[in-house]
Amino acid sequence: MIHASELHWFKSSYTNSSDITDCVEVAATPGTVHVRDSKAVPGPHFAVSDTAWAGFVSYASDLG
Repeated sequence: MIHASELHWFKSSYTNSSDITDCVEVAATPGTVHVRDSKAVPGPHFAVSDTAWAGFVSYASDLG
């Protein structure tokens, strides 16, 4: 298992510019996307398959 500190985390391009801490961060590894709350960096994170993440992003972008 990969430790969160070993991942390259980045914030969404849709982050609210007035509060850059109010978003999620993601880190991709082969076959997996890790997700965490940017306000709780040392806290827990979860991982989903890259297929599940692609489905979520597609769904969320359709909500627009």
